[in-house]
Amino acid sequence: MDTRVALIGIIIENTDSVEKLNKILSQYASYIIGRMGIPYHEKGINIISVTLDAPQNITSALSGKIGSLQGITAKTIYASEKK
Repeated sequence: MDTRVALIGIIIENTDSVEKLNKILSQYASYIIGRMGIPYHEKGINIISVTLDAPQNITSALSGKIGSLQGITAKTIYASEKK
C-alpha cells in the first residue's frame, strides 16, 4: 500500500482530553515517525506535532479521531507525492 508523509498539528486547550489523545496516538504508533510537544503556558495551551508515514486513509482516520476530542483541534498537511 502506498504511504505518504504527513504532519498533524494539534492544539490542546482542554487537558482533560490528553489521556484519550495519548491512547489514540498509541494505537497508530507503527505509523508515527516522530512527535514533539510544546507547552505554551502564557496562553494556557499545548501544541503537538506528529509526523507520520502512512496510507492517506490511516492519516485521515487518525486526524479525525483526534479532532473529535473535546478541546482539541487537529489539522493535517501532506508532503508532495513522489512520482
